[in-house]
Amino acid sequence: MAAYAAFGAYAVAAAMLSGGRDQVWAIWAACGYAVALFMLWRWRGRRVRMAAVLVSLALAVLAPLLWLSVAYPLEDGMVVIDRAARLLLHHGSPYLAADQVTSWLSYNPYLPVMTLFGLPSAAGLGGLAGNSGVWIALGTVVPLAAAFWIGMPHRGCPACRRDALLATAVAVASPVIGLNLAVITTDPPVLALILLALALAARPAGTSRLAGAVGAGVALGVACDLKSTAWLAVPVLAAMFAARDGVRTAARFVAASAVTALVLVAALAPAALTTLRGADALVQNSVLFPLGLTHDKTPAESLLPGHLLTAMGTAGHVVSVGLLLAAGLGIAISLVVRPPRDVTAAAWRLAVGLALMFLLGPQVRFGYFIYPLGLIGWLALTSERTEHAVARAEAPAGLAGDLTDDR
Repeated sequence: MAAYAAFGAYAVAAAMLSGGRDQVWAIWAACGYAVALFMLWRWRGRRVRMAAVLVSLALAVLAPLLWLSVAYPLEDGMVVIDRAARLLLHHGSPYLAADQVTSWLSYNPYLPVMTLFGLPSAAGLGGLAGNSGVWIALGTVVPLAAAFWIGMPHRGCPACRRDALLATAVAVASPVIGLNLAVITTDPPVLALILLALALAARPAGTSRLAGAVGAGVALGVACDLKSTAWLAVPVLAAMFAARDGVRTAARFVAASAVTALVLVAALAPAALTTLRGADALVQNSVLFPLGLTHDKTPAESLLPGHLLTAMGTAGHVVSVGLLLAAGLGIAISLVVRPPRDVTAAAWRLAVGLALMFLLGPQVRFGYFIYPLGLIGWLALTSERTEHAVARAEAPAGLAGDLTDDR
């Protein structure tokens, strides 16, 4: 009830203070959260909780997503993704070369896997079947559900399985993910894959840590090939694996991430690996443009320190990039001096690092805080149960019983 009261308060405030797509979402979501809160207050029981969450899911995510997809034109990001898919099918690269850029919308700041969401439209599907936002929603819910399924070990317990499904539904219905799915941004699938990597890294009961490291590397490799915001998770999780399981496990994790990323680039942007022009286009679009180092810059604005510094001119932009690099160096030093020793510590370190990047980065929107907020929310729902399951799996039989008693 406390969570849904907070969700509802945010939605009401957004309905009064925002406009456009955000306001449409907020009106739908405020109704959904209010109905769910009333159900939770009026009745008790597991079935009532699930029904309330499903109502909020329908009104805070599904209804506004369909409404906005039909009633509004495509978001700029979806236009970019659809164009990237067509470029991939015809030219072997989802990126325009520097001499083909005519405006900031000519750039594709995403990495090759993001192109997959535009392939249905490029293949000729129309309506919702060809809508990139719908596929992004599916690409978020599936790995997110897997992250909760793995992160909340159930061992065949029906009640625990329902808890995992309930946690997934609450996460999707929350403003952190629900808003971004409804107004169609590209961050939710990246967050979902990072959470899946964390769940695999936690090594639930019955799973070897080597398999968990490789699985986490594959999941994170896919995330890193969606958007560069996932890159920071690689050194954080590598430091955690090295501290917890040894250097060899950390090396296997890094290798799995790198191999996955390279294979996906080769499959979805082959020109970037076979031609100098293609490689230059990849760097221009996915590295230089997000850092504000190209001639045409995004018009997106925020009141965050990095953007305010950039607005002051060249000197301010240099200061912003310098602070960003200094923050990155500080995070790197912290990983060496005091590495995280479990998944909970790694998630907190990643949340703090991403928050610093978004505060100091030159071209950052408030929406990017979906990552630290999502990490904290996932920890609130899963960390205690995951770590307890791991402890029980590793303890002798008698000690495992003691752990249960202590809880």
